Amino acid sequence: MVLIYQRADAAADDLGWNDNIEGASIGSQVSLILEYESRDGAGPRLHRHPYTETFVVRHGRALFTVGDERLEASGGQVLVVPAFTPHKFAVIGGEPFVSTNIHASPTFETEWLE
Repeated sequence: MVLIYQRADAAADDLGWNDNIEGASIGSQVSLILEYESRDGAGPRLHRHPYTETFVVRHGRALFTVGDERLEASGGQVLVVPAFTPHKFAVIGGEPFVSTNIHASPTFETEWLE
């Protein structure tokens, strides 16, 4: 059986879609954060998870801090952050940053570090 999650505002595309979807709520072993942000500097503060997080960057740019490394990610790239690695990002460049962030867990487990 296929389980379907419907966007809360019933829009038929992903424009402007910001959402946190815990896999456990829809019978999945992964959780998703759908990110659409256009404000320079916007993004989560430093944190980590006890599982891998994969960022599928679909559009725009963001400056990521992953452990001791700083790198610019842009549309068309996939970043994989290992479990327990502190990370954050900030939107740069003035155009929308669009990503799908895949948490390798059916629930979100986040330790905020700042």
